[in-house]
Amino acid sequence: MSNFDALVAKLREIFQIDRPDLDFGVYRILNARAGEIEDYLSKRLKARVAEALAAGTAANTETLKDEIAKAEKSAQELGISADQLPKVQQLRAQLAAASSGASEHENQVFSHLLTFFSRYYDKGDFISQRRYKGDTYAIPYSGEEVVLHWANRDQYYTKSGESFSNFSFKLDDGRVVHFRLVAADTAKDNRKDNDKERRFVLATARTVTRTDEDGETFEETIQPVTEEDGALVIRFDYAPQPKGTKQEALVDQAVAAILDDEAVKARWLALTTRAPTEKNPKRTLLEKHLTTYTQKNTADYFIHKDLGGFLRRELDFYIKNEVMNLDDVQGAEAFAAIEKNLRMIQCLRAIALDLITFLASIENFQKKLWLKKKFVVAAQYCVTLDRVPEALYPAIAANPAQWAQWHDLGMRGTAAAGTVEDLKAEPFLMVDTALFDAGFRADLLKAIPDLDASLDGLLVHGDNFQALRLLGERFEARVGTLYIDPPYNTDASAIIYKNGYKDSSWLTLIDQSLRSSTALAKNTAVICGSIDDTEVSGMREVFGQSYTKQIGIGIVRANPQSRKTSGKFSPVHEYAIFYGRTDLAQPSSLGFSQKKAERYPLVDEIGHFAWMNFVRAGNADLRTDRPKSFYPIWVHEDGKLYVPKLQWVDENNAYDVLEERPAGVEEVYPIKYDGAEKIEKRWQRGHERVRKEYGEYRARRDSSGVLNIDFKTRMDDEAAPTTWWDRPEYASSNFGAAELADIVPRNDFDYPKTKGFVMDALRAAGATEDEAICVDFFAGSGTTGHAVIELNRLDQGKRKYILVEQGC
Repeated sequence: MSNFDALVAKLREIFQIDRPDLDFGVYRILNARAGEIEDYLSKRLKARVAEALAAGTAANTETLKDEIAKAEKSAQELGISADQLPKVQQLRAQLAAASSGASEHENQVFSHLLTFFSRYYDKGDFISQRRYKGDTYAIPYSGEEVVLHWANRDQYYTKSGESFSNFSFKLDDGRVVHFRLVAADTAKDNRKDNDKERRFVLATARTVTRTDEDGETFEETIQPVTEEDGALVIRFDYAPQPKGTKQEALVDQAVAAILDDEAVKARWLALTTRAPTEKNPKRTLLEKHLTTYTQKNTADYFIHKDLGGFLRRELDFYIKNEVMNLDDVQGAEAFAAIEKNLRMIQCLRAIALDLITFLASIENFQKKLWLKKKFVVAAQYCVTLDRVPEALYPAIAANPAQWAQWHDLGMRGTAAAGTVEDLKAEPFLMVDTALFDAGFRADLLKAIPDLDASLDGLLVHGDNFQALRLLGERFEARVGTLYIDPPYNTDASAIIYKNGYKDSSWLTLIDQSLRSSTALAKNTAVICGSIDDTEVSGMREVFGQSYTKQIGIGIVRANPQSRKTSGKFSPVHEYAIFYGRTDLAQPSSLGFSQKKAERYPLVDEIGHFAWMNFVRAGNADLRTDRPKSFYPIWVHEDGKLYVPKLQWVDENNAYDVLEERPAGVEEVYPIKYDGAEKIEKRWQRGHERVRKEYGEYRARRDSSGVLNIDFKTRMDDEAAPTTWWDRPEYASSNFGAAELADIVPRNDFDYPKTKGFVMDALRAAGATEDEAICVDFFAGSGTTGHAVIELNRLDQGKRKYILVEQGC
């Protein structure tokens, strides 16, 4: 295959114009421009290269001809044969080379174009491919002391929830085949172990219960293959399979089952038409499209934010680094060789820019679709019975789905329907409007005055990036507390990532979510993120991109029993990373704790305290370090303390005592002895403060009879949290799973965060405010909502929560 043919094949793959029978989504746009793109690739591209090279060659040829003519005229005037002049010989050689080098330049242009575009494209994504030669790519850098960069930094991650789009293609006779997804069982956020992998499988025949937008339930019979309105509909599930199950094997099984269907054998034999490849010469049309369908949902992970700018910058770097070798320029014997290469470079750059413009227009269209504001497709409410008008109780009592839901959630011991009297006896059962019709929902909402103020929380089911953009207008700069527990990206809880780009895919997901969340955050907002060692370094860096003040990192003893590892330390900890939106952000205190109180065992009318020697110990503890903290304290016979009147004398660098010490009063200075050596130390505080709070001090004789002064060191309930978090109730395996099971006995979360830990994380992030709004856009099991509710119960607060979750 020639360089030109290889280039055209690669560009057809990039432009995706080899799929004219696909009739959905962006393929409709690609197909609309397919004719224009194909005409350019098959006809105009080669001519465009030849034309660009010819223009440069013609200009150079005319210049050489003029120089030859001038040299020949000069030789004639001197009476010398032009053929004997070295200059004329050299110019004629250059003219011959210029005229004969077009074909060589064409091949170089096609080769470089193929190399360049192959370097930045992989299975639907424009991404820098790994190269083992140094200095292959240029990283944007503006002179910062430290810069964070990753492969997908300038892209949107679009696989935060699998995009299981319906897939349609046309047969030659115009009939349409649809692939439809019945149920996408996607992995929940933050699942810490998962022994199965999800794959596309042909749906099984079954009956399922559905609920429409009005809350009405109905039964639907699922058949894997059906004919509907003249089209063939093939249904698939995306469901867990035993680990190691290959998608290719499942595709083969599905193809065999579909082609064995009676309707297909009778009326859809076109699906057996051969669509061979070099590796699979017996491939059928059905297998071709089914392979494309499964690959489509495991590819196209990113959309570039500025593909045109990215490729243009990389093109210039490629030309300087790979095409115009400065060593060749420096070592060239004649400028003609350099000029010859420059003509090829001019052509290469011009053609590449044409192609980049094409590609950027398509990518920008997809970006517009991704950023297009998403609409709320349904809104439902959960309301406790004490807020529901009794006039609606009969409708609730008559709804078996509501009774069954209460049983499934562990709120009732039986799924059997109850009575209105049963409802009155349990006023805190939660009514779910999704189980009722639109009329019931309207009647209920009309009965709740000031609905917004009455709502305790908001749960958004959707992609976190899109949900945060939607919430940004409603809650702009109103949120002071954010907490997230994203997937840890370990082997057991990895996100859906592009092969070879696991860490960069994760960083892009977290970064774009954080950037979207800033629209909600106040300038004083604090965000906390839970993470383990796998991604802690990257998470710290991307947090700092959007939340600029690093407040602290708590080391959380989350797994006291440790975890078995091979050849490594057994981890018992995770991290709680705190950042502030701006420098105005401050951490909040965790308040009273029993463990802290144990260090302050005494209590007075002010609070907990412990006695400590008033003489300074440790650093800067000498009189010379702070002379004004060296002064006398008088102790009366009854133990009362008194600081005499003092006057500072600069010349002596000491205080003069302005009073006569009464009889029976002892004078104490902060002096210690090391054997016979006298050491003048200093007091912990200045004399002005001591005079204001004598009740905070006492005199005490030690075992040798020496008089000591002690002071009360108090437990600071308002102190900022420490970096070591080790309360027993932080252990997810011990507390988190049990807490969730008490609420939802049958759930899919193996290691949810504990309520106690999340409560403390929220407190430290500012949820101590009575009406704080707390946001979690990786809500998972919903522990954040639980924690907010518990905080409100403890102090009768009015905090609200906003949770975003895309899982089922």
